[in-house]
This record gives sequence, structure tokens and C-alpha cells, in this order.
Amino acid sequence: MERLAAVLLSCVLLAHGCSGTGPQRTVRLKYRAAGPSPEILAVYEPWFGHPAHISVGYNSHDPAVLHRQMRQAKSMGISGFVVDWYGDRDEFNGKTYALMQPIAAEEKFHIAMMYDETDQEYGATDEAIADFKMFRDTYLAPNAPGRDAYLTYEGRPVIFIFPKGRHTDWDRVRQELNTWPTPPLLIYENLPGPYPNAFDGFYAWVQPGAKGWAADGSNWGQDYLDQFYSTMISKYPDKIAVGGAWAQFDDSKASWSLNRHISARCGQTFKDTFNLWRKFYPQDQPLPFLLIETWNDYEEGTAVERGIPTCKAGAQQ
Repeated sequence: MERLAAVLLSCVLLAHGCSGTGPQRTVRLKYRAAGPSPEILAVYEPWFGHPAHISVGYNSHDPAVLHRQMRQAKSMGISGFVVDWYGDRDEFNGKTYALMQPIAAEEKFHIAMMYDETDQEYGATDEAIADFKMFRDTYLAPNAPGRDAYLTYEGRPVIFIFPKGRHTDWDRVRQELNTWPTPPLLIYENLPGPYPNAFDGFYAWVQPGAKGWAADGSNWGQDYLDQFYSTMISKYPDKIAVGGAWAQFDDSKASWSLNRHISARCGQTFKDTFNLWRKFYPQDQPLPFLLIETWNDYEEGTAVERGIPTCKAGAQQ
């Protein structure tokens, strides 16, 4: 854990990050960080302890575990978890989120929901609308337990979207959400697809880039992140850009494994992805959020909870 904290702090404290900066366009962004650098978030997978997933030595329903994880994340400069949520399609994950929000308030830590879209072809739009209403009434109402912990930007709750079946009419969903007293900000994966006006921003997600998955994991995603940031700057300066950072990828332990790999490169992959946004964004206009992917996805090998490989003797490999 100390290794991860050291890496995060060195990346944050260096004036220009751990990687060199390149030429930056003259641009005025509509949305930027509240401070001198992005708020650092991490994706949290809420399903450990469920028999359908591998054993990682703890149960996501254990309040003591959740307290410890939030304190550990804060010590590393992470200010919030973005938690997968499936509505009433997954009771186990729903219970984890219900536990986490009030604990986050106690720990003075942020929490946000990542809505996992249904993969069903029919009824996806109606289901999304119903799920968002349920989430609003349960977790975003003024008297909801831990409501103060929920992540906001300019006074609006931030909701991330993880696409699955891609059968949702997001324009219809957006129209419904705009009737809320405080409409949420919707942040979608990757660059705009068929519904660019439905979303307030976009987040980068761990992937190897245009060359695809290399057997040795050498394609760590530089060209993907270059394209993401350059496109957000040039075409969508009026949208929220959420950067992505990852340490590695290895789905060999997952039941759905496709034998995909991104090498940690002795910790360099994390340092490079953590700082690559600096190549494109002016120093006085840092992007609002940077999302570490992930805190604890041990099945796809992206977890940073237990440290980042450094290739030093005795370090995690």
C-alpha cells in the first residue's frame, strides 16, 4: 500500500507529472477542476463475497472492510469511489452500495454510482428511467442516508454510465432526468456515440488502443488516450472530460477470460496513464476528474488496492 501511495503522491506533486508534456492547444474549457489538479476517483467493484466471483479475502458487505478501504484510499490521495450499480437486477451489489454511502459520509469520502446498463434488447429505456428514479428516491433525496457524501460537480450529482447492450434510448432518459429538481450530470464511456447531446461528459476506460491486445501486454493504451484527450479538447470543450488511469490488465482469473493483457511495465503503465492528460490540457485548466480503473477488480487484474507492480525485489509482481 505504501508503494501505491508513493506513486500517487509523486505523480500529483510533480509540477508537470511523471511524464513529459507536449504541445497544448489554446482552448477555453467549460468544465475544469475545482483546484490545481483533477479530483482522483477510483472504480469500486461491489461483488466480492458473492459465490459467482473469486475469493479475495474479504466480503464487500463487511462495514469494517469498507471503512478500511476508504481510509486507505484517502491516504493515497483518492477522494471517492465510483461503484457499479444495477438497480434491482443485482441484490448483492445493491446491498453493498446501500452500505457504502452512509459509511462514505462518516469517512468524509465521496461516492458515486456507475449505472450498468441492461443487456436486454427490449425495455432497456424504460428500465433505465425506472432505475434512475429508484436511485434518486433512495440515495439522492435530501434525507437519504449519507446523501452528503454523493459526488457532485457544480451542485449536480455525477452519474457514470457503463454500457452493456446499448439498446437504451439515452435521449429519452435525458428528457426524463431533466424534469428532476436537480438533474444529474451523466458521464458516458469513451467518446460520443449516437446520443452525444444526452451526456454531459465522457470518461476514458482501460483498453490497449487501436493495435488491440498484445500477447505480451505491450499495448498499454497510449494511442487510445491520445485520441480521447485530443478529441475532447478539439470537439467537445463544452463537455466534462474524465481521464483514465490504470496499472495493468489481466483477465486470466475471470470466468469470462479472453486472455487479454496490459503489462504493468514495472509501474510505468500507471505513471503514464495517470499523467497523459497533461499533454493536452493547459496547466491552468486541468480536467475535473481522473478515474483510476480500478480499485479492486481482481478478476480483470486492474486492482490497485494492494499496490502497483514495481519490479523491485520484494515488491508485488
